Amino acid sequence: MYKSRMAEFGPDSGGRVKGVTVVKAVVYGNVSRYFGKKREEDGHTHQWTVYVKPFHNEDMSTYVKKIQFKLHESYGNPLRVVTKPPYEITETGWGEFEIIIKIFFIDPNERPVTVYHLLKLFHNEPNIMLGKKVLVSEFYDEMIFQDPTAMMQQLLTTSRQLTLGPHKHETDFGDLEARTIERLESARRKIGTEIAVLKEKLRASRESVQKHKEEIRRLELQDGRE
Repeated sequence: MYKSRMAEFGPDSGGRVKGVTVVKAVVYGNVSRYFGKKREEDGHTHQWTVYVKPFHNEDMSTYVKKIQFKLHESYGNPLRVVTKPPYEITETGWGEFEIIIKIFFIDPNERPVTVYHLLKLFHNEPNIMLGKKVLVSEFYDEMIFQDPTAMMQQLLTTSRQLTLGPHKHETDFGDLEARTIERLESARRKIGTEIAVLKEKLRASRESVQKHKEEIRRLELQDGRE
């Protein structure tokens, strides 16, 4: 696929297609599972998998050449490269650290996309032991291709389905979006109420100051007449 596309468009990928924007939604993150106790041979406590997935049901290999995962330097060969789906790395460990994820495209004229993910192993509440329950830490993001090359535009718009069955994620992002919007609306209403209260206090304070000024002027005039 890569060689045939390059032969079709040439080294310049057919030039840029002005006025065109293509958006590709992705989900990236990790899942982890607690062993139940520290492993004797290396002290590791969790098995985890870090990944990049398409948000929609499509085969990203149509336009993605490879995805590079940079792990902590304590891992042997910390720079891991995956060239076909599923784009994921599975390891074991005991600590959380930042993983740098770099997405390279089939068209070399398109700059790679870099995202940063903090590997999550432990529940927010330290007293909760997960046991065999899987912890999920994943996020929705969008890769925006503004004025892509002619080659890249074709690759982006001809991706095939990844599976014939239902395509689901660990996180219900539709529900998450609805709950986030509700929290934002609730915060907006609360802030609006607080602003109204503060405005009323400010108005009352200004009236009080004005009354005091008038009282001072009245006393000054009275003293002047005496």
